[in-house]
Amino acid sequence: MVKIRLARRGRKKLSLYDVVVADARAPRDGRFIEKIGTYNPLTVPASIVLNDEKAFDWLMKGAQPTDTVKAMLSYRGILMRKHLQIGVIKGAITQEVADQRLNDWKAKKDAKIAVRVDNLSKSKQEAARARKEAEAKIKEARAEAIRKKAEAAAAVAAPTAEAEAPAEAQG
Repeated sequence: MVKIRLARRGRKKLSLYDVVVADARAPRDGRFIEKIGTYNPLTVPASIVLNDEKAFDWLMKGAQPTDTVKAMLSYRGILMRKHLQIGVIKGAITQEVADQRLNDWKAKKDAKIAVRVDNLSKSKQEAARARKEAEAKIKEARAEAIRKKAEAAAAVAAPTAEAEAPAEAQG
């Protein structure tokens, strides 16, 4: 049986994955038939780079994706395309209708992704702004404490300086 699965690469705690087509009996990071993409789970949102045509071809040939790869293929619309293509093969719908449905689905999906990326970038900017404001408040508080300390030191030094001044004048 042929599987579409992930092959790990990258160093400890900085994992990157290759999306590969491999024999089910081959080890996880071992021999594979073809590399069809990469997956980086450390970015937000996770970056998926796939050759959609090759993935679709392997699915139509009967390759079975693992759970993680199945979620990735679903996210990219490749499983939707397979579902529609099976409907075309069976004669339930025409190729034009299938293409139109796939394009509509992809447009909705892209809009959702764009909204999510915008929300993430806005929240990141707001967090940075809040950090800057907090740092500014701390800086102002430190400056005020230093100023008060200097005033207190000046107040203590002033009476002793006044007391010394008349003593020197008498002497």
